[in-house]
Amino acid sequence: MSLTYDVIIIGAGAAGLMAAIEAGKRGRKVLLVDHSKKIGEKIRISGGGRCNFTNLHTEPSKFLSNNPKFVRSALSQYTQQDFINLIKKHNIKFHEKKLGQLFCDQSAQQIVEMLLAECEQANVEIKKEFNVKDVSKYKDQYLIISEQDTYSCESLVIATGGLSIPKIGATDFGYKIAKKFNLDVIETLPGLVPLTFNEKILNICKELTGLSVEAIVSFKKTLFQEGMLFTHRGLSGPSILQISSYWKMGQNININLLPKLNVYNFLEEKKKSNPKQDISTIISDLLPKRLAQIICNENKVSGNIWEISNKALREISEAINTWVIKPIGSEGYRTAEVTLGGVNTNELSSQTMMSNKHKGLFFIGEVVDVTGHLGGYNFQWAWSSGYVAGKYV
Repeated sequence: MSLTYDVIIIGAGAAGLMAAIEAGKRGRKVLLVDHSKKIGEKIRISGGGRCNFTNLHTEPSKFLSNNPKFVRSALSQYTQQDFINLIKKHNIKFHEKKLGQLFCDQSAQQIVEMLLAECEQANVEIKKEFNVKDVSKYKDQYLIISEQDTYSCESLVIATGGLSIPKIGATDFGYKIAKKFNLDVIETLPGLVPLTFNEKILNICKELTGLSVEAIVSFKKTLFQEGMLFTHRGLSGPSILQISSYWKMGQNININLLPKLNVYNFLEEKKKSNPKQDISTIISDLLPKRLAQIICNENKVSGNIWEISNKALREISEAINTWVIKPIGSEGYRTAEVTLGGVNTNELSSQTMMSNKHKGLFFIGEVVDVTGHLGGYNFQWAWSSGYVAGKYV
């Protein structure tokens, strides 16, 4: 049995839903399929169940790609304000948490329901638990073979996401399709992911598990100033997740545990003004006590500050302001929020998201080599790239 549609979209996540809505609004006969039982699961679990659905400060500089200019067209065709207007249309209450991050007041499920309501209004047909056995092209039609039937369409949209969070169904399906159609795929890596360390650093992290500090974490010229969290597996928190997308294996990262203070100047001043004060007390006034104690122990300093050489004060200052450490890896796709790499943007039109080699074949969302910073940017890329494809399928 063969079933014919104008558009078939594989993957009913954020990007796929958006593409389906826009295509349906244009009167296209749309089929949206997903291998999962639940639609939009990554939306539902995101942002602690509140969904950080966009960011007020969305702009091209907040995205990584081998071609940094690629995102410009989609982001300008469908902006963060456009998505905010959709949220308002559905009376979903939201708030700004920090740094432009917008969250639902109540539940991420509201976003899923909003998108499904929009799909229904646009007459989009949705099939869940749909397993694609093969995808091929015959003349100007794309053929999608499932366990039961063969479906054909003029425009095929791949919105299957990346490899992050496999427990909710992430697969490499989209990359396989790209390769089958002879499109280049840039090597994938886990992004926005906690980093892991050798035993010496790991033992420090274990001792400090649960402790969070505001820190500047940098790799080469890229830096982020946000919370950093010590865990029993290594380092996490927003600043670490952000830098993980830039960090390269075998290289160091720098951590400034007191971004607002030049510790050496401060200690020099203390040595003059309060020479009998204990060094561990001084450091404990600057940092959480457990962390201060470890830094003093690691640097073998104790006693009154006037007894400590300037060289030793310089070393302890550097341990706080420029702590240099080498991660040995990351926690991998299991805890990564996104996937770096993917379908090479050189293979796609930035205006339409269509393949340059195959008319009617589109790739959108996380499957493409575009990765946003933490804080709602990846959702905005999904909305923008999905909207653009929906306009041109």
